[in-house]
Amino acid sequence: MNGYRNAFFNGLALLGQGALAAVAHAGQMILFTGQLLWRLLPAWTRPRLIVQELYAIGVLSLVIILISGGFVGLVLGLQGYNILSKFNATESLGVMVALSLVRELGPVVTALLFAGRAGSAVTAEIALMKTTEQLSAMEMMAVDPLRRVVAPRFWGAVFSMPLLAGLFSLVGIAGGYFIGVVVLGVDPASYWGQIQQQMQPVDDVLNGVIKSLVFGAVVGLIAVFEGFNAEPTSLGISRATTRTVVLSSLCVLGLDFILTAWMFGA
Repeated sequence: MNGYRNAFFNGLALLGQGALAAVAHAGQMILFTGQLLWRLLPAWTRPRLIVQELYAIGVLSLVIILISGGFVGLVLGLQGYNILSKFNATESLGVMVALSLVRELGPVVTALLFAGRAGSAVTAEIALMKTTEQLSAMEMMAVDPLRRVVAPRFWGAVFSMPLLAGLFSLVGIAGGYFIGVVVLGVDPASYWGQIQQQMQPVDDVLNGVIKSLVFGAVVGLIAVFEGFNAEPTSLGISRATTRTVVLSSLCVLGLDFILTAWMFGA
């Protein structure tokens, strides 16, 4: 009995330690966010840095985004056709693919891919700069690393996400057109006509853009925070990049439910 009791209390102690560590981590992120907010607008005094991050974060992520969007569109077109054909409603394939991508899959899948590709890269880059004491050297030269290094990367993530999500959705719609119209024989006029009639600029497109902006801000914040606060060791960098991908993915999925309930809930 004593062994079971000790195991229970040991497990309870570990659970408490994990909860305290999570609360402390959240508190550090809140303080970091407050410090970063004061540097966001001053970062625009050097727009060249933000443009560089748009290229490094956004343009270099295009390949994985476009390829993934194409395959997702192909799958949506194939599955949607098989489902709609049971109800003789294959003419609605276009709007089903488009709404699925613009409302949900475009912003969410793009954010998950973005976290794995760009978010982890940003974290590793900032963590490596901390490990090699480049950030400390900036502070010694009276250069604010939050303004010079962190803020441009955050802006790059915020602005890249909606553009990447839009391209993901466009390529996905084209993939659905290929599999539905070219391969399976759906009427092309019905495919595009249903999209034009049913898709609303505000309720669908704008809400998708808002989701993308929120996801970009969250993934960017987590990426720069984990990199800036990583332990200055190789193991610390590895753990920081892992936390970035895991936390970003969980936050994106959780926020997606909250935003969907707010935008499209009854």
